[in-house]
Amino acid sequence: MATEVRTGSDPGRSPAGQPLPELNPEAVTEWRAGGGELIDLFALARQRVGGVAGLRLGPRPTVLVTAPHAVQHVLALHPDRYVKRSHRARLLIGDGVLAATGEAWRRQRRLLQAQFTGRGLRRYEERIGAAADTAAARWAGFADSGEEFDVGEEMRRFALDTIWRSLTGHALDAVTEAELASVPAVVAALPRLPEDAVVAEGAVAGDLARIDAVASRAIAAARDGEAGPDGPGLLHVLTEAAETRPEYTERLVRDELVTLMVAGHETTATTLTWLHLLLDRHPWERERALAAGPEGSPERRQAVQALVHETLRLYPPAWIMPRHAARDDVLAGYTIEAGTDIVVCPYLTHRDPGLWPEPERFDPARFRDPGARPADAGSYYPFGVGPRACLGLQFALRESVALLERLLPAPSPRFRSAPTGAVYSITVRPDGPALATLDA
Repeated sequence: MATEVRTGSDPGRSPAGQPLPELNPEAVTEWRAGGGELIDLFALARQRVGGVAGLRLGPRPTVLVTAPHAVQHVLALHPDRYVKRSHRARLLIGDGVLAATGEAWRRQRRLLQAQFTGRGLRRYEERIGAAADTAAARWAGFADSGEEFDVGEEMRRFALDTIWRSLTGHALDAVTEAELASVPAVVAALPRLPEDAVVAEGAVAGDLARIDAVASRAIAAARDGEAGPDGPGLLHVLTEAAETRPEYTERLVRDELVTLMVAGHETTATTLTWLHLLLDRHPWERERALAAGPEGSPERRQAVQALVHETLRLYPPAWIMPRHAARDDVLAGYTIEAGTDIVVCPYLTHRDPGLWPEPERFDPARFRDPGARPADAGSYYPFGVGPRACLGLQFALRESVALLERLLPAPSPRFRSAPTGAVYSITVRPDGPALATLDA
């Protein structure tokens, strides 16, 4: 609708580009008055303005980016022009690799990169399998007892056990699990905390103290050479780096450990919870995956991976990826001024009907059948794209598939109370508990 577009830039500005199209201010005012979710405003902007759309939420425009070529421009081709600023979770993860910028980020990423590719990942396969076996045993126990349980909590327990084994070499014990319940508590609180950093930290001081205590004990054990039954883990890589690299202070080792814990379980747990809810509504997709091939076969693994990828399409772990224009640029032909806030939104790219036919439909065939998904680079990026793409992509896929290969042949959850909506917070998560039973 042309009436929704207004120009807010001087056409004579350098570098040369067209004025940025913006959503009509009246639409923003109406959205504010209605108390809608931010995703509703973004969806309106994408629909009425396009894949690069300005929004006047303050004195300067915020630019929403959902078009694949523009996503590639921002995240993959020019990350030096569109940079990360303070991460929303910095209160929790400090200067860990997710929040770090510039040369500090490059050093930290280089250290961790080898742990999450090829040979590095193979070191953790047995630990992933052990965590999946533990989760499957609990699942079997629920089937035997008929006890009601929260699927989301079980997926969180599995993902936390997996990353804890990978970090420390130890299985997750009950005491550590209870203390680390403070991690999702802080993550859930982050969007509601006041802007003042001191006040915000005070609001979650108790939870942060419990997280710090767990981190401190784990770091001390690693420094003392205490390896778990599975041998040394990722944490030992960090403590060894601290012996030769002065930048790896006690605080940075703590920040990196907490970053890996947060990124290594919160997103995977949420994805697996969504997947179970989707399979409850589309049970034939579970049967189709199991029928793709015998247990342990490449065909079945590919079918299970397709379930995961389609879930990630509908509910990407990071539903928005904020950036900041460090200098003037031209994006998709439009002038972007230095200082502009950029919001890349995989959630909306993944639901663009111009890219994905019937985008709201759960259809794993998009990732199972050749040629069924868009060829455009930047059309699917649940873990980001470019140099700042999530390090843990392959790790998350391996642990998800490992668990599902064990759970899908088992009894399916019967949901007594299944959430029907989503909460758009640090991640996009179900808006309530997913209470279920299993039939033996």
